[in-house]
Amino acid sequence: MSTALYRRYRPESFSELIGQTQVVEPLMSALRADRVNHAYLFSGPRGCGKTTSARILARCLNCAEGPTDTPCGKCPSCVDLARGGSGSLDVVEIDAASHNGVDDARDLRERAIFAPARDRYKIFILDEAHMVTTQGFNALLKIVEEPPAHVKFIFATTEPDKVIGTIRSRTHHYPFRLVPPGELLEYLTSLLETEGYSAEGGVMPLVVRASGGSVRDALSLLDQLIAGSDSKEISYQRAVNLLGFTHDQLMSEVIDAFSEIDPAKAFSAVDKVIQSGQDARRFLEDLLERIRDLMLVSSLGDGARAILRGLGPEQFDLLTIQANRFGLNQLTATAEATARALSDTSAASNPRLQLELLCARVLAPAIEAPVIRKAQPAAANVTSEAAAPAAKPTQTPAASVAAPAPVQKPVAAAAEASTSGFKNGWGEILDALAKKSRSAWAVAFTTKVLDYQDEVLTLLFQSQRDVDAFKNSQGASEVLRTVIKDKYGVIVKYRAKVADQVPTVVSAPVIEPTPEEEFVTPEEIEAQEPKTEVIVQPIQEDEQAGEFFLREVLGATPIKGDQD
Repeated sequence: MSTALYRRYRPESFSELIGQTQVVEPLMSALRADRVNHAYLFSGPRGCGKTTSARILARCLNCAEGPTDTPCGKCPSCVDLARGGSGSLDVVEIDAASHNGVDDARDLRERAIFAPARDRYKIFILDEAHMVTTQGFNALLKIVEEPPAHVKFIFATTEPDKVIGTIRSRTHHYPFRLVPPGELLEYLTSLLETEGYSAEGGVMPLVVRASGGSVRDALSLLDQLIAGSDSKEISYQRAVNLLGFTHDQLMSEVIDAFSEIDPAKAFSAVDKVIQSGQDARRFLEDLLERIRDLMLVSSLGDGARAILRGLGPEQFDLLTIQANRFGLNQLTATAEATARALSDTSAASNPRLQLELLCARVLAPAIEAPVIRKAQPAAANVTSEAAAPAAKPTQTPAASVAAPAPVQKPVAAAAEASTSGFKNGWGEILDALAKKSRSAWAVAFTTKVLDYQDEVLTLLFQSQRDVDAFKNSQGASEVLRTVIKDKYGVIVKYRAKVADQVPTVVSAPVIEPTPEEEFVTPEEIEAQEPKTEVIVQPIQEDEQAGEFFLREVLGATPIKGDQD
């Protein structure tokens, strides 16, 4: 029978212990300087190395070359206390959960009087020390306070506050912590390679997350995945099923539904969660974790790779695409709604209802918002008709208002290659781009149309970095050009403007032409466009839309601020 991983890889020296430098370094310094105390209290969460460190400390104290901070591993004491060793008569481990009374304390006190059988010290390790009763601690108090010179005590506990103050005050207290995810991920990956196994992308982060920072739990979970694997590679699908996480495909469906404002897809995904037997609370935890990842990608871009360790390139690209569909404000609001649903689910009798309410909270504001935005083109048309009555109207206000918000009918008028046509149809163009090339879509998704004239399409980018990516990426602008040609029948050139430079003049920086991508040259711009350019700010469009909504839909007369 094979031995469990957490037993086979139990550290035998302080140098092998991971994630506990706040404990290891001062302990090793005390051993080197021979300033060892008579009693220690090791506290911290389960599985973070308290009992293991107590055994290592016992090896350091009783080593033939000790006390030392690095056991020799060859003397009888080190061999007995090593992994798989028989144990030492002079190192007594006591389970305080079952030996917690006064009689047990008296027995320990009597055993402590006798000198060690072979080694330098007689060491008592009390695991789960918080389980000792107050009377038991009081019976131990005297010997812990003034023990014989050959006796050392090490208390290990997950709840140091339950150890009575008189005992705590006589010990050196070392608090252990959960191991940081990055360090634990690196350790597990190297251990998996040592075992001769590999894992698909995303598996190891799942193990780290499921362990909660406990090394022992992480090794137990990894042991389970190895045992249940049909080959030398642990599959992502099997890891998701065994660990109980939400499958990435289902999670992507929910995220896409939120970004596309698609209630049908969102509620369908919720139904899949329930029908698959997924725990609602676990699903919400996974969803909140995914939104957190998207917020990091949205805020840091490629810099998020350093934080989202263990993700493969394809997974990170998917996060980038999903993050680009949201704004940071929308992600924050979605995270808050998910956190609220997670809090409500613990006391809810109907988990499905909580998931559906979450969908409603996330989708409702976004569904309502486009109603006014749909009226913007019509508002612009009304303004143009008022200024120039001879102009031929392209669409009546009534038709614009009557169109339901979810229906993208106004885009039908975008068949004409014009500024308004490109603005109205830009959403469909990006959707078509996503179907052709997801990487190209990820580069171009945040762009907005500013102007189209003489086959020159002026695009607004969020940053200069986005401009460079659009120009230099693997064919992003060329794929977009193909999509535009399929829809409008024209081959466009591009001119880029950066958001923090708006409003600007035509002399703003222009992308120089490259052999691969045909961008408009400064000379062409000089010949084709005027020297100045007026760009309508979004707030002005909103004001026009609001005024139109008041006049045409509600039949009200807006009051201007400068009227008496």
